[in-house]
Amino acid sequence: MADLKADTGRIRECSQSLWQIYNAFTNHPNPLDGYDQAVLGDKDLTHVFSDFAGNWKLHRESLAGKIETLGQITQTAADSYDKADSALADALRKADQQYKSNGAE
Repeated sequence: MADLKADTGRIRECSQSLWQIYNAFTNHPNPLDGYDQAVLGDKDLTHVFSDFAGNWKLHRESLAGKIETLGQITQTAADSYDKADSALADALRKADQQYKSNGAE
């Protein structure tokens, strides 16, 4: 049987990074807000920017939801690995104590 190894510290770092990205996606205004024809200088360019801004808002919301889910999954994974590792260690300690208390050493 192969050993299962999980670097829960790295998984938690990943989760924290995902939450930072999620916050950047949800807490910052659209980077295209405030750009109009007076700033861009061309009606067609303004229209393209406006379309992009609308699409970006929709896609940003979708991406933010996916990033949030992935952040939750990685946090849960790290917690689950730590919990399983702790339970296994406790079971091994208990078995060792029982073995020693039965006079075997």
